[in-house]
Amino acid sequence: MYYIVETDKSFDQASADLESAVKSHGYGVLHIHDLGGTLRSKGLAFANECKIFEVCNPSQAAKVLSIDMRLNMALPCRISVFTEQGKTKIGLIKPAQMLSALSQDPVLAEVAKEVEEKTMLMVNEAK
Repeated sequence: MYYIVETDKSFDQASADLESAVKSHGYGVLHIHDLGGTLRSKGLAFANECKIFEVCNPSQAAKVLSIDMRLNMALPCRISVFTEQGKTKIGLIKPAQMLSALSQDPVLAEVAKEVEEKTMLMVNEAK
């Protein structure tokens, strides 16, 4: 269900490289949540770093929503860069597996497979 890779890059470099990889594959970065920074700003002791990139390909999103508008709750895709036990990691929840729990539509399954292949490629390029 998860696709996570470890990188020798710093957290900041992996984050910058992921953003570049997303854009080079025709996806947009809608927002970047700095979860680690947000938790620390609320006075919580949180030692790790974590940025969640909300990414979207408009044509793929439109295909999904034209078939089942309820799936807006599963969009956009999220790819995270985070640290864990001193290691930088990049990962996502695989869209095809997640969508299969929400719909059995074969067209949606194909879209999810295409998005999964592309987002995993982005992660590998950022690694």
